[in-house]
Amino acid sequence: MILYNNERIDYVNDDINLIQKKDGLTFGTDALLLAAFIKKSPKSIAIDFGAGTGIISLLCSTREKFKSVYAVEAQNDFYDVVCRNILLNNLTEKIFAIHKDVRDLSYNDLGVEADVIFSNPPYMRHDSGKTNDNDYKTIARHEILGDIRDFCLSACKNLKHGGKFYVVYRPERMTELFYFMREAKLEPKRLCFVCPDNSSSPSLILVEGKKGASPSIRIDKPLIMYSNKEHTVYTEDFAYIYNNGNFKED
Repeated sequence: MILYNNERIDYVNDDINLIQKKDGLTFGTDALLLAAFIKKSPKSIAIDFGAGTGIISLLCSTREKFKSVYAVEAQNDFYDVVCRNILLNNLTEKIFAIHKDVRDLSYNDLGVEADVIFSNPPYMRHDSGKTNDNDYKTIARHEILGDIRDFCLSACKNLKHGGKFYVVYRPERMTELFYFMREAKLEPKRLCFVCPDNSSSPSLILVEGKKGASPSIRIDKPLIMYSNKEHTVYTEDFAYIYNNGNFKED
């Protein structure tokens, strides 16, 4: 297995060996929680929008959540990482890498409409926040290769009627997310706020939408990750997610 000087292999959840760039965004809470939030659907075909290293596709596949996953990545270097991570974890029969801009993805690229699309999209506007000298991080964090509206419209285009759309996003941009989801006929159906601890405001939201559904939304109880302010002790709910790869059913 080829490993370049600016890369390392980390052993992460579910016995996954993950190639990551030392100067790129690494596996974190966003990906872990989104993979756990996604409902299991073993006969379904899924698409990962903006796969990065491919970690969410890897987690979903090792947990047998889908029949197959198409991991779509526009950046050349990360597409190469996705391909090598698929090989490294012996998942070539379950995950198929697609080198494509999400905005240009169509039926012709896959030959099927997806049952599920999931994404950990860029959450900072193109003209906001500090930009990194490193293009990997700039593109991963900022809406350079498409904004949330583009992701929603492409999801609608590539999903079956009744298909599910899962996304992890920032609470301060929730109104935009919901607006563009509804514009793309992806009705928000389930929402979970994620808080670092009991005294903190939400730092993430997890959303499930359904193409063509009627309005109504289920609000899950907030997920509190840590039971202390030092963020060294997991809550029971977060420990369950970390160890089992799914949200605990009430």
